[in-house]
Amino acid sequence: MNRRPRILVINPNSNEMVTEGLRQALAPLGFTEGPDIICESLREGPIGIETQEHVESVTLPLRRRVEAANDVDAFVIACYSDPGLQVAREGTKSPVFGIAECGVLTALTRADRFGVIAIKSRSIPRHIRYLRQMGLMDRLAGERPLEMSVAESASGEGTLQRMIAIGTELKDLDGAGAIVMGCAGMARHRRPLEDALGIPVIDPTQAAVAMAIGTIMVR
Repeated sequence: MNRRPRILVINPNSNEMVTEGLRQALAPLGFTEGPDIICESLREGPIGIETQEHVESVTLPLRRRVEAANDVDAFVIACYSDPGLQVAREGTKSPVFGIAECGVLTALTRADRFGVIAIKSRSIPRHIRYLRQMGLMDRLAGERPLEMSVAESASGEGTLQRMIAIGTELKDLDGAGAIVMGCAGMARHRRPLEDALGIPVIDPTQAAVAMAIGTIMVR
């Protein structure tokens, strides 16, 4: 490969604050001989993906974006619902990673049972369906919501303290040995949350990009 490899991280919502948070969270994964990590928002997407309708609405735009990117070696769909993951995989020969799938699999390497911090209660049934499809329900300690929007979780005002409170409940009441942050907008809070809880906290976008790097650099 003569050119430098490229990983395209697509935020399926149109919130640039979320995308900037992803850039900051992924900066530590960059290295001199490594791939370029490019983060972009999906312009057609809603301001936050919070319902099944939102999930379905970005599926075909994601597929079109993947199909059009001929110079990308791996894709990451940076939304915890993994919208359009299978459809996008059909549109490219490059690997496509969903952050929920990668975040959960990473959590399983750090603890027997994991907990998930969701943005809202209505997100949880969607996440549970996905875990059931993956056959991992017996490893889920629990999932609890912040009851905040994607935009609110990304803005940072009061988000960390709320995440600490919910994370503590997952750890102490539900028995979670690791926490997965169930929204890409939470990315900037991973390290302080882990410091506060004293157990591993997984940023699923970091987990997905790490897997993408491992995949394309060993070819």
